[in-house]
Amino acid sequence: MSLWFVSAAIMPDMLREVELSPTRQAALSSGVQAGFVIGALASAILGLADRFDPRRLFAASAVGAGLVNLVLLVVTPGSGAAILARVATGTLLAGVYPVGMKIIVGWGDRDRGFLVGILVGALTLGTASPHLIVLAGGSDWRVTVIAASVASILAGLVCLLIALGPHHSIAPRFNPKVIASAWTNKRVRLAYAGYLGHMWELYAMWAWIGTAVAVSYSATMAPLDAEWFAKMTAFIAIAAGSIGSIVAGKLADRIGKAEVTIVAMTLSGGAALATATTFGGPVWLTFAIVVVWGVTVIADSAQFSALVAGASPADQVGSLMTFQTALGFALTFATVQITPYLAAQMGWPLVIAGMALGPAFGIAAMAKLRSMG
Repeated sequence: MSLWFVSAAIMPDMLREVELSPTRQAALSSGVQAGFVIGALASAILGLADRFDPRRLFAASAVGAGLVNLVLLVVTPGSGAAILARVATGTLLAGVYPVGMKIIVGWGDRDRGFLVGILVGALTLGTASPHLIVLAGGSDWRVTVIAASVASILAGLVCLLIALGPHHSIAPRFNPKVIASAWTNKRVRLAYAGYLGHMWELYAMWAWIGTAVAVSYSATMAPLDAEWFAKMTAFIAIAAGSIGSIVAGKLADRIGKAEVTIVAMTLSGGAALATATTFGGPVWLTFAIVVVWGVTVIADSAQFSALVAGASPADQVGSLMTFQTALGFALTFATVQITPYLAAQMGWPLVIAGMALGPAFGIAAMAKLRSMG
C-alpha cells in the first residue's frame, strides 16, 4: 500500500522540476482511486477473491503494481502516461487490500474485528510510508518511487509464504447474483452506507492533509520550514491511525462493531471541525489536532468490513467486501479530485469542515444498524 500516495508525497519536489496544473496534480492521486474502482468492480463481479487462491491473487497484484509504479521514472512527470500508470497501479491494488481482508477473516470468527483491525493498521502504515521515505530521501522524488515499488514487490512475494485459515471458504462457481445481496441484505446495505460516510472523509484527508497544513503552518513559519514540518505531520498523522485501527478492533469484539464506528466517526468529525477552527493558528495546536484526526479517521474502517463479513455467507465474503471497497473508492475519486479546487475557491478551513459531513451520514446509518440488534 506504500504505492497509493507516492504522488502526493513527492508532489512538492516534483513541482520544482516541472509545472503541473491543479487538474494534473489531483489526477495523479485520484487516478489511483479510479483504477482501484475498476479493479475492485471487476474482481467483485467475477468473484476472483472467492474462486481462486487469494494468496496468488495478492502476490500477482502487488508485484504487478510495484512494477507499474516504476513507469513514473521514465515518463514526463504529470504527463498522460504518468496518470495512466497511476490508474493501472490502482487497478492492481484492488487485488491487494480487499483480497488481504479475505485472507485474514479466514483466520477468525469471534475476534474478526481485531483481525481486520490489524490488517487496516498495516494498510495505514503502508499508506503513510511515502511521506517518511520522502523525508529520508531528500529532494530526489525518484528515491521514493523506487523504494515504494520495492516494498510492494517484496510484500507480494511474502504473501506466497502464508497459509489460509480454518474459516477460509471458496465459492464453487461464478455467481454474479452475489452482488445483488449488497442491496437485498439490509445489514450489508447499512454497513455499506456507513462505509461511504467514512470514505467521504478518509481519503480526502489522507491525500491533502500535507498540502493543507503546509498552508496553515506558513502563516507563522518560513515556507521551507512549513513544507518540511507538513510532510512530517502527514506521516505522523496517517501512521498514527494504525494504532487507532488495532485498538478499535480490540474494542469492537467486546462492545460491538457498530458502536465503535459511531464513536470513531464522532471523534474524527469533531477533529475535522477543530482543525478547520485552528487553521492558520498556533502550529503545535493544529499539529496535535491533526494527529488526533489521523488516529480516529481510520479507526472504524476495518469494522465496516467486519460487519459485512459477519452479515454475509462465507463463500460471498470476498466478493461483497471487494464490492464495498469499489463503491467507497468510487466516492473518493470525486472527493480527492475536487478537494484542491474547492480549497482554491473557498479556502482550506471550509473544505476541511465539509469533510465532517461524511461521518455525520455514517453515524446515522450505523445507528440504524445498531438498532437491529
